[in-house]
Amino acid sequence: MNAMVNTAAHAASPLSASGLRKCYGSTQVLRDVDFDLPEGAVLGLIGRNGAGKSTLIRALMGLIELDAGSATVLGDPALAISDRAKEQLGYVPQQPDALGWLRIDEMFALLRGYYPNWDQDFVEAQLERTRLPRDRALAKLSPGERQQAALIRALAVRPRLLVLDEPAAALDPVARRELLREIALRAGESGTSVLFSTHIVSDLERVASHVAFLHNGRLLLQAPMDDLKERYARLWIPGSASPPHIAGEIARRPQNAFGGWSLVLESADGRWPEAVKTPGARRETLGLEDLFVEIAE
Repeated sequence: MNAMVNTAAHAASPLSASGLRKCYGSTQVLRDVDFDLPEGAVLGLIGRNGAGKSTLIRALMGLIELDAGSATVLGDPALAISDRAKEQLGYVPQQPDALGWLRIDEMFALLRGYYPNWDQDFVEAQLERTRLPRDRALAKLSPGERQQAALIRALAVRPRLLVLDEPAAALDPVARRELLREIALRAGESGTSVLFSTHIVSDLERVASHVAFLHNGRLLLQAPMDDLKERYARLWIPGSASPPHIAGEIARRPQNAFGGWSLVLESADGRWPEAVKTPGARRETLGLEDLFVEIAE
């Protein structure tokens, strides 16, 4: 598989990385990842469990040391984020467990002093809507309640950059729908740039303007959502023999039940390779879920 990403990070990008590589022992978790979040975009990072999504986000946030590569957050090196940048950053890890000894109301009272754009009216409205117990310690909340509290905290800073790692993993369907609506609202009204990881394709389709596929530690593609149907397709090729590599190919697998081969192709310039004209070949437009399945299998 070939990584189909733009290796030149935009100078104004609120979040970018080049050549990220991370190993845990003999396991390579990130493999030369180049990444760029466009200003004002809502980018959904999708991949199977274990694909490396959380490791990539932690690397982008400067929370782990890398074996190679570098990342920048709001113009600062990820490993040395300034107070100015932190004031504009909202981040929710997959398992939010910070400040667990504090009650909910104590946590919000503490944090509001650190953020000049803190929106207390938003906090009060969300606490009322979610009915989170203000006088209960964070450590004693359910996973869904802890995640809701962390999301309110991240959104209350009125961030320029919002980074969410599997933000809906512990939420019920109603809370998940509210979260997606809030993400879309922040991006649309305030121009907030958003990166969120998920394995739920329908969540991306509701709010994402861009999508990136991570598989086995490699970023296989990154593109605007509107471009996917024009840029990517499935090509069915008959015959038992493995066809030669085709320009723009990013995945292939044999069709054991029917014979032949299924190839996923990218056409960056709107033109398809000559192999499309192979006798018996058939090209199909791929939806987001089909594209994810083809790449992730």
